[in-house]
Amino acid sequence: MAGGSGERFWPLSRALRPKQMLRLTSETETLLQESVSRIAPLIPVERILIATSSELVPAIRGADDRILPENVIGEPCRRNTTGCLVWVAAQLLARHGDDQEVVMAVLTADHLIGEQDVFRDCVRVAMEAAEQSDSLVTMGAMPTRAETGYGYIEVEDSTLDLRKEPIRAHRVAGFREKPNVTLAEEFLSSGEFLWNCGMFFWRISVLEQELKLARPEIAEVFRRIVDNLRANNEDAAARAFAELESISIDYALLERSNRVLVVPAAFSWDDVGAWDSLGRTREPDRHENVVVGDAVLLDVHNSIVYNDAGGDDTAVALLGVSDLVVVVAQDAVLVAHKSRVQDVRRAVQELKARKAKQV
Repeated sequence: MAGGSGERFWPLSRALRPKQMLRLTSETETLLQESVSRIAPLIPVERILIATSSELVPAIRGADDRILPENVIGEPCRRNTTGCLVWVAAQLLARHGDDQEVVMAVLTADHLIGEQDVFRDCVRVAMEAAEQSDSLVTMGAMPTRAETGYGYIEVEDSTLDLRKEPIRAHRVAGFREKPNVTLAEEFLSSGEFLWNCGMFFWRISVLEQELKLARPEIAEVFRRIVDNLRANNEDAAARAFAELESISIDYALLERSNRVLVVPAAFSWDDVGAWDSLGRTREPDRHENVVVGDAVLLDVHNSIVYNDAGGDDTAVALLGVSDLVVVVAQDAVLVAHKSRVQDVRRAVQELKARKAKQV
């Protein structure tokens, strides 16, 4: 999945250059390129599909030449992750002669994942679980802090030490929404909860069966999309797609099903969700500053500075400040307190209202 509206990492990200097309966690690869490199040893590149918004299709096709142009799939309109996955599943059925035993591995283009070999081992286990059982399979990361910005997955067998268990699938007891600090601390100390990584694995037949039980109206639209795509009537498929409710797959399906398994992630994981994540994904200096590009810092602490202006025409200097995020692009500058980085999209919305060209 590689959609996005280019808001949370403004001013580097833009409507036609969202975060998966930025080099945020690597000096040489964008997040999208990292994602392809990470899974390609396990999944042949000709079987890797990139799901994105229709307006981003040309940019995504030019972002990684390893991906076949026809494997960049644009959704007709935005319908959240449920729409994304329904559209891709329908495309797969249309391409593979309605073979519902096709196994989908749904990964993301905007996460930082360590221990690449271990990651692929976990994906392999999740795909085998999806192939061998009539279950929806997800993946959960081991919490390392009392994070309030993530959803949590409760593992059914609370007696297990998930950190010492071999990689295998466990039954899910339930999903928990983003908690407050007190509850997040309880989740962390209990050892019974995982962060919801937003990765999914299933046979398309199981996806359709579970949709029929949980959201029959979505299953009915899904079947119409498949039939229209098989008849080469993409316009009719797109009209059917537009009828879908815009809702995440977690709310629409995972939280309503009693046939969900989770594979605990035995690798390090971080959702690269906002500018403050660079403090976790890049090496800080001795004053806990993360600096990308050229900048002068004097008496600065616990800040993130990203100078992407390029060339020698724009100098960036900070003096006597702390806990800031400063991002300099060629045509825009962001200065924010680290505690407010989730509100960057509010600034973008205001710029859009002013019809600014820098969005």
